[in-house]
Amino acid sequence: MAKITAAEVSKLRKATGAGMMDCKKALVEADGDFDNAIKILREKGQKIADKRADRESSEGAVIAKVNDAKNKGVIVSLNCETDFVGKNDSFVSLAKELAELALNSATKEELLAADFNGMSVQDKLIEQTGVIGEKIEIGDFKVLEAPFVGSYIHGNKIGALTGLSAKIDGAEDLAKDISMQVASMGATTLSFKDFDPAYVASETQARIAAIEKENEELGRLGKTLKNIPQFISRSQLTDQILAKAEATLKEELKAEGKPEQIWDRILPGKLERFISDNTTLDQEQCLLDQSFIKDEKKTVADYVKTLGDVSVVSFERVSL
Repeated sequence: MAKITAAEVSKLRKATGAGMMDCKKALVEADGDFDNAIKILREKGQKIADKRADRESSEGAVIAKVNDAKNKGVIVSLNCETDFVGKNDSFVSLAKELAELALNSATKEELLAADFNGMSVQDKLIEQTGVIGEKIEIGDFKVLEAPFVGSYIHGNKIGALTGLSAKIDGAEDLAKDISMQVASMGATTLSFKDFDPAYVASETQARIAAIEKENEELGRLGKTLKNIPQFISRSQLTDQILAKAEATLKEELKAEGKPEQIWDRILPGKLERFISDNTTLDQEQCLLDQSFIKDEKKTVADYVKTLGDVSVVSFERVSL
């Protein structure tokens, strides 16, 4: 039987991340053969992976990376079973290495097949499953390409990418600000213009029904009823509807006895309120129509306009 030295154990540990005792046992079993010891540790990882295949891996680390040219970004989530492992420095380091590799991959399948120090990423994950003793997998994988790409990560739990139409002065800060908005507010689409009319119609009915039901209970308790909107998206507010709303507001001002010569000062604010009350879906789901988190007096679209001839063309978000 080969004599196993501390140096050999240390070398195997450095190569695999496995514990000292696991490395020593693997070297003993392999009779000192380094490559065979790695294979033994990997087989151990496969057995653990098979046993834990049905476990939920909802913890981990989310990493967003942008290439040096600033025209491509990726978000990778490396998932595990517990928050304790997800916060471990070596686990986060592995996630960062995988994100770096992901910059050269177009799909999750390509990433899993990519070379990681002489083995595939998939084999590395199996090996680390044996080392850590938890199910480890690539959870989500997003790629974004644009003339300029920026990123933001929140506590290694949420990652966001933003694509801009051009590289301008201040593009780095703009893309980071918008990525922060995406991470915080969880938009699902760029603009209300992207909505399917059938989805908006269905969502309108559901929201009105929910408020009506809530108002029944509020009425029973003698509390103030909630306003029931006519619409929920700017996509529903045609010129005809806005003109009708303006006419109604003018009638209200007239009934209130407001002098007609001051209506022009009052109407814009009332119309803005009408639009705000009837575009709740946009404010929740449409990035450009949301209130900007750094200045809620502006929409995201308004903020972008202040930076010059540039627009947001795409975004991605991944969260645990």
